[in-house]
Amino acid sequence: MAFKFKGVDFIQFDALLSGEELLARDTTRQFVEDNVIPIIEQCNRDGRFPRELVQPMGQLGFFGASLEGYGCAGMSNVECGLVMQELERGDSGLRSFVSVQSALVMYPIYAFGSDAQKDAWLPRLATGEKLGCFGLTEPDFGSNPGGMRTRAHKEGDEYVLNGEKMWITSGSIADVAVIWAKVEEEEGRVRGFLVETNRPGFSAYDVHGKWSLRASVTSGLSLQDVRIPACNLLPDSGGLKSPLMCLNQARYGISWGALGAAMSCYDTALQYSLLRKQFREEPIASHQLVQEKLTWMISEITKGQLLALQVGRLKDTGKVGFEHISMAKRNNVWMALESARLARDILGGNGITDDYPVMRHMMNLESVKTYEGTHDIHALIIGQSVTGIPAY
Repeated sequence: MAFKFKGVDFIQFDALLSGEELLARDTTRQFVEDNVIPIIEQCNRDGRFPRELVQPMGQLGFFGASLEGYGCAGMSNVECGLVMQELERGDSGLRSFVSVQSALVMYPIYAFGSDAQKDAWLPRLATGEKLGCFGLTEPDFGSNPGGMRTRAHKEGDEYVLNGEKMWITSGSIADVAVIWAKVEEEEGRVRGFLVETNRPGFSAYDVHGKWSLRASVTSGLSLQDVRIPACNLLPDSGGLKSPLMCLNQARYGISWGALGAAMSCYDTALQYSLLRKQFREEPIASHQLVQEKLTWMISEITKGQLLALQVGRLKDTGKVGFEHISMAKRNNVWMALESARLARDILGGNGITDDYPVMRHMMNLESVKTYEGTHDIHALIIGQSVTGIPAY
């Protein structure tokens, strides 16, 4: 049986949040309880993305929530983080969808696009009327995006794109793809392009057989002589710095989202341990080894909350560095995955069934640990920051 989430706040963390921040969190928390929790296990079984939740999430302002104007909510970065926390408490795949729509599609249009591009796309992406995807990773280039083989060359007033992209969230349901390609006329400089997915030569196929992020659409993209008007170039994009800026936005959201998954696992394990009786007809919560596991989880979640909040405060004041976001993403995802494993251990055999959310979170977090910069790559980013020496 599933337990109703009771919240996780060991050191009065909520006292550090403003009224607006608490409202954003609690509104999302209620949305997840009412709309996600009742269906997510079946979606995971079926490998189905709950598309029926897109419009309600748009109405609540979840898409592009930190952007100003264009129908966006204009939330602070901390408010956005708390939204991501609650969405991932529901499911990592749902948070991934919102992260892509917001940080990887709307943000690059907002940051690098023309006024016409912003006017055409952002209001419809904000409501969920239109969906987007982000095409950077390729079949042979993940941690080394600079090795991409996708090319664009100009012919008159058009660009022609050729290449393959892989592991693309929402690829087959997107109306527009933000595609990153090397421009031949600019000596291979990386630029961003808006590619409508109904253009001839563009195709998307779904990745099947996933044991992780089953409630999320994961796709491969193929571009074969796809022609787009020159005005579809994101004019202010240039170099790998541009897509990496987008990824930084998404990684920040992940650092909060992972907390939500960890909270779900901890709360489930705690409530289960208080009810489950073993030996002497006492709850297993009375056993020293179980208490040690719960202590580790609540301690690491609490540290993760403080880390995410400080990074959010720095981001809201324009003082955050990419190395800060790397630390938050790396630490909190690792902590969440370890919490899921400990929770599964506490639940014993019951932990592998979808009567409880623990195994689903564990499988999802295996992907989250790898995407948006692997655990090891973020270690190297932090290492370079503290030593001044790049090791990659």
